Amino acid sequence: MVDQESLPLFVRDLLAGVPRHGEGVHNWLFRVARVLHPFRGENDIRAILQAATAECGRIVSVHEIENAIQHAKPFAWRPGLPLVGKPFHTTAWPSVDRSRRDQLISAGPALVDLWELSPWRLENNTGLTEEIIDMLFPPDCLLCAGQNTCHFDTRRRSDWRGLLEQLSLVVPSPMLTISGKTRDGRDSKHALSNTGPRRFLVVEFDSGTIDEHAALLFHLAQRAPLAVALHSGHKSLHGWFYCAHEREERLERFMRCACSVGADRATWTRSQFVRMPDGTRENGKRQRVYYLNPGVIR
Repeated sequence: MVDQESLPLFVRDLLAGVPRHGEGVHNWLFRVARVLHPFRGENDIRAILQAATAECGRIVSVHEIENAIQHAKPFAWRPGLPLVGKPFHTTAWPSVDRSRRDQLISAGPALVDLWELSPWRLENNTGLTEEIIDMLFPPDCLLCAGQNTCHFDTRRRSDWRGLLEQLSLVVPSPMLTISGKTRDGRDSKHALSNTGPRRFLVVEFDSGTIDEHAALLFHLAQRAPLAVALHSGHKSLHGWFYCAHEREERLERFMRCACSVGADRATWTRSQFVRMPDGTRENGKRQRVYYLNPGVIR
């Protein structure tokens, strides 16, 4: 057990306030890693974060913790500096309005209804990944995709031809260049610096049933154009909302609305990997598309 008693009180308070699954665990890791760097080495930080998140409601991988440690290093806290650095989004995302969420769920359609409402009927059991991606993205743009967050690449659409069905993840916006610089200065084919302007804002929910997610996505589709709703291959339904050329302030208002009914705020990050439409999850399950409306893409 790594000693925490000698840490400053404000650091111990942060460690004691680990959020639950769906309430910002990913962002919390970065904030705490940032204030731990001046006081502990990387091995100790890793052990502290693993212990703190052990009962947060989801599995926090070693890879996710290691990323937080490395990303936080250039912004390690120093006395006299604010705890939140300017390079990062500082909006206080709203907490879940459970009463409003319950109202929308009771009024909204179930998954089968969302499937019935799909302008593009998906009744074929064969993989449609290539066709769907062609509908969603500009011709031969750069796409960052992969099987997981450790094994990915950025290639021209034509170079991905025939391969996407077996992949699990994709960045929902075209990339600007093959590679860019991460926050800690490393070259990477998956970095915020080489991610282009938003094309889709993806909304996913960490809690509730698939039918509940369908109702919530239907509600959000009254505010923004829903292009795709797909199953994660695990337990959630993800909605792709077309947002090219929209102002960030308007998109942030939409994301805040989504978070208020339980959406995971992690997908606000422009370079965040999301589930590949009709792709294949690492467990072999298909990430089936239930709703497809390419007509909203301009």
